[in-house]
Formats: sequence, C-alpha cells, structure tokens
Amino acid sequence: MWVISGVAAVPVLLITLQLVAAWQGFPGPLESVWQDYAGTPKSMTVPWAGLVLALVGLPMRRRIIAAGAAVAIDAFCAAIRLLAGSPFSVGNGPVIVLTAIAVLAWWRWDGIERRNALHAAALGALLILATKVGDVWLHITTLARPAVLDEYVILADHALGDPSWVMGRVLDALGPGVSAVLHWVYIELPVAAIVVAVWQLRRVTDSGRWPSHYLVRTFLVLGLIGPVFYVLFPVVGPMFAFGADGHGLQLGNYWPGVLPPLDRNPAELPFDNYTPRNCMPSMHTAWALSVFLHTRRDLTGARAPAWLRFMGTFWLFGTLAATLGFGYHYGVDLVAGAVLCLTVESALREPERGWHWFRIRLVGAGTLVFAALLLSFRFLAVPMAEYPVLSGTIVLAALAGVAAAFHATWFAHRDAPAVPQPVAP
Repeated sequence: MWVISGVAAVPVLLITLQLVAAWQGFPGPLESVWQDYAGTPKSMTVPWAGLVLALVGLPMRRRIIAAGAAVAIDAFCAAIRLLAGSPFSVGNGPVIVLTAIAVLAWWRWDGIERRNALHAAALGALLILATKVGDVWLHITTLARPAVLDEYVILADHALGDPSWVMGRVLDALGPGVSAVLHWVYIELPVAAIVVAVWQLRRVTDSGRWPSHYLVRTFLVLGLIGPVFYVLFPVVGPMFAFGADGHGLQLGNYWPGVLPPLDRNPAELPFDNYTPRNCMPSMHTAWALSVFLHTRRDLTGARAPAWLRFMGTFWLFGTLAATLGFGYHYGVDLVAGAVLCLTVESALREPERGWHWFRIRLVGAGTLVFAALLLSFRFLAVPMAEYPVLSGTIVLAALAGVAAAFHATWFAHRDAPAVPQPVAP
C-alpha cells in the first residue's frame, strides 16, 4: 500500500518541483527524466540500479530478456552520442526497459506475476525519481537559506576533535589511490544498496510474498525526512566554508591543513546561491549505516553471509572516511545522521510486532536525541568549544545510548545463545 501511495504522489511532486525549477531558472526533474529517455542521462549508475531492482519481480527468463534489451538500447544510444561528438554516457536503456516492464505488467500480465512485476517496477522507478527530486531540492536549499551556520557547527565539532581536519590530513598522506577508492565508495552508495536489496528480495518470485521490511523502504523514508533539515539547519561543509572551494566567500583557506581560530561570536555566514546546504544531518552516513544494518542478518533473522557483512562494513567505514576526509561534512553531521538512521529504522523494522511501548520508547528517544543534538549545535556551540572533553563525551554518549537501545531491541534477542533445557530423569 505504501508503494501505491508513493507512486500516486510522485506526479504531483514532480510537476510542482518542475514549476519551481522553471521559475528559478534551473533544470527541473521532468527535464532530467526526459534526458534519461532521449538525451544524456545525468547518472550512469542510478538508472541501472533502478532496473536491477525492478528485475527482482520478474521470472528468470524475462529478467534475461529485459537485461539484454536494456544493454542493446544503451549501446545504440551511446554510439549515437559518440558519433555526434557528445560525451559518453549510459542509462537510456534501463529507463526505457523499466517503463516497458511496467506497461506490459499493467496491460498484459495478471495474477501474482503482474503484482510482483508492478511492485518491483515501482520500487525501481521511485529510486530513480528520488534522485531527480533530490537534485532539485538541493537547488531549493540555496534559495531558501542564503546564509549558512558553519561558524556554529565548527565550534560544536571542536568537541569531537575536529575530525574533518584530521581525516583530511590522513587522506593527503595516504595518496591519490586511497582517495580514488573512497571517492568511488562515496559516489556509488546506491550500488551497495541495490546489492543488498536484491539479496533481500531474491526469492520474491519463487514465494510470491514480499517481506514486511527491507532496505529500500529505509532508503526512501530517510530520503524524505532527512533533507527537510537542510533548510532548517543550512550548512555547506569545511571544504567550502573554510577551504579553497568557497569561491571567495569562505572564512579562510584553512581546511585541511590549519585549524581556524575559535570564534566565540559566531554568526550566520552569507554564501553563494549554488552550493547545496546539505550537511546537517549527513545523509550519506544515514544511508551507509542502513546498508550496514541490513547486511547483519537476512529477513528471517539468520546471520547474513560473510561476503555481505564485509561489504556492509566496508561501505560504512569507507563512507565515513570519505565524508570527513574530503571535507564534505563535520563530525557532528555524522552523529546526527547516525541517530536519524537508527530512529527511522526503529520505526520501520519488524512492523508485524506493532507499535507497542518498546517501539514508541525507541523512536521517541531517538527523536528527542536528534532534536537535542541539533539545538545544541546551534545554541550551545560556544560552550561546546570551550569545554570540548565534557561536550564531546555527552554527544558520543547520546549516540552510544541510542545505538545500544537499538541493538538491545532488534538484535540482542537473536544473538543470545539458546539456554539448554534440563532433561527429565
């Protein structure tokens, strides 16, 4: 039902955002969708990720046919672009084939085959369209909030030891090879998510039943909730506000070599109209943590295979290192993103257990901690910088408390060894 509701709301949202984009003079989501069909796709991986997700709802024979058709169409479109002197790109094929799957399923198929195909196609389409909406929303953040709060956040971040400056120097010392790997990990987070989602949904066509909860649900809900805070708490990040990429509006060329002096009179910093205010909270952290959580166990509660657990761990720590080491985020952004993820995941996980006190307590506590963190970063930034050990301990303890409650609620009862029962004489 939530998929049907989401699909029904999508056209209204896309048209609204397209009107806003046309009014403000930047590309809108409908233009981007058209480019995926008949132009140069903005992303080469997201369309294929959407198609791969849609294929989980098809039987094997139709998967092979659909994948082959997408490859052929992509090759044809890429060749046309290269002959015309346009840059190389792929992504037309999977979008066209994904649309064809939805149309065929709606008009020609029936029963469980139709239901599975439409469900999977809707998920794949929502994944692609969510990126279009996200691109427009980043533009809107610059229009809605011309000034940013980086002066406050860097003071709060001092309580955590200025981790962005530390990781920036570490990556500089490790060289371009490590940076290239981390950049790929950061950019291709949707690929990791699709691998996990396909593994979770791999038996849908055999059983005819969709699980009550899986990674895609968490991803989409996080994408709806998290970016709202970009306009409530606008932050551009160290590499822009304190680095060489500030286009003349930065407070100095400090990042990552030199820590800026502590300013005990922080103020909002006027910034440009094209750098997204997308730091607080760190959605990459929230999404990477959700990938990690969904690679611990399968949907039956059994321990996930070693390769999947390794991938989830690698993507989480690689994403954290990239967000800090490239100057995209402050450490407090990551803390807020992690708390947001654990709170949203607690609201969605195991819906068959209902909304009893255990879930209300966990979601309520996570919401309060998240709100307290953001309010502290804004209104207690100066005391946090003046008493960094105490403040940092409180911030990390709050995160640890939410994580411990999450583990105790959703994982501990599965990890506990079975108590042997006494044998009757």
